[in-house]
Amino acid sequence: MEAMFWSCLLGGAVFALLSVIVGDIVGSWLDGVFDILNVDFLKPIILASAVTTFGGAGVLLVRYTSLSTVAVIVFSILIALLMSVIIYFAYVKPMENSENSTGFSAAELPGKLGEVTVPIPKAGFGEIMVNFVAGNTLHIASSWDNTEIPAGTLVVVIDSKDGVVQVSRLYENGQEREMV
Repeated sequence: MEAMFWSCLLGGAVFALLSVIVGDIVGSWLDGVFDILNVDFLKPIILASAVTTFGGAGVLLVRYTSLSTVAVIVFSILIALLMSVIIYFAYVKPMENSENSTGFSAAELPGKLGEVTVPIPKAGFGEIMVNFVAGNTLHIASSWDNTEIPAGTLVVVIDSKDGVVQVSRLYENGQEREMV
């Protein structure tokens, strides 16, 4: 009986190790296999955690208690189910609902504030940094009103054409405001 528990424990550990090392490759092979019934407990992370927990609990109960074989199996199953429920609600479910995308559309740029990182000449190109939720992006920029804009100046994006954003200085109360 103890050999079965050790097999489950080691099998789950090997599965975890392999999923870390080659998870993307295997995941693409099995893409959608577990979505057939659309049942959440068939997800590989839940099944693997249940098998591993069953094995670990079984080994501990056999070695450190005097319970009968049936009682050890029943308690191991209950512990595995409990841990699977905890893992599902503490890890899997929150991760399904989270999304972080670094993508943005050029249509989102007009109206955004940015800082000049490479000075923009009157009739030429420089560079600005625009802050999005997922991080900062750098864009080639030209002056919308044909004025020179030094590095460090806070600007507003007016338009975006052919991958170049047109910017203008941002004024507050008649004073130019520079980012620190």
